[in-house]
Amino acid sequence: MGDLTGRTALVTGASRGIGRAIAVRLAADGARVIVHFGTDDKGAAATVAAIERDGGSAFAVGARLGVEGDVETLFAGVEAGLAGRPLDIVVNNAAAPPAGPIGTTTREEFDRLFAVNVRAPYFIVERALPLLRDGGRIVAVSSAATRMANPAQTSFAMTKGAVETMTRTLANQVGARGITVNAVAPGATRTPTNGAVFDAPGLTALITASTALDRLGGAEDVADVVAFLASDDARWVTGQVIDASGGLFLGPRV
Repeated sequence: MGDLTGRTALVTGASRGIGRAIAVRLAADGARVIVHFGTDDKGAAATVAAIERDGGSAFAVGARLGVEGDVETLFAGVEAGLAGRPLDIVVNNAAAPPAGPIGTTTREEFDRLFAVNVRAPYFIVERALPLLRDGGRIVAVSSAATRMANPAQTSFAMTKGAVETMTRTLANQVGARGITVNAVAPGATRTPTNGAVFDAPGLTALITASTALDRLGGAEDVADVVAFLASDDARWVTGQVIDASGGLFLGPRV
């Protein structure tokens, strides 16, 4: 484990799934974690409880992303909890799910995807930068969908492509402060909240047969990569998209 003792991390969308796993892992490494949630206050409380049960420190902040005033609401809670202390780590994990293939996604769904998946992370980073300590870490959760042609995720993949572009350009902008900016791209990741999706007949077998490591991913698989990027060990890694898909669709397995 990396040593994040004395550091504070903001993790968006941390009430469940990958976000919860990231929050729990960063706390296990010693960080005080700000657990953001959109509407699932009970889930956020469960994340905080899990962290505190293991001896860590965390508090929850609620703010629905993708609406007017979202970043202001989020950072009102963040700054109140920081009480004058700086931020060290920002993890943009919260995202709206895929809305469907072209021809089925409504304008409202499309706009919501970009509001949550692109606009919110952009302005969260903008708002966080004055609070972020020199040598800090910014990590975005992207998706393996950006490197694959999946018609069912066209608009979703577009949003994650934008996040990856922001990762590279922002890394170049803030590097002089010693701040690293990277993204992690999960593939098919089974969590307690999306497990039913993978229960569809034949789906898990199809995915694992197309994955070099021959299994579905778990939330902790992604969280461990985020924890590395948040640590001092990743001090010379910036502007990168780290694939955390277990080798999904690398090519034929023969």
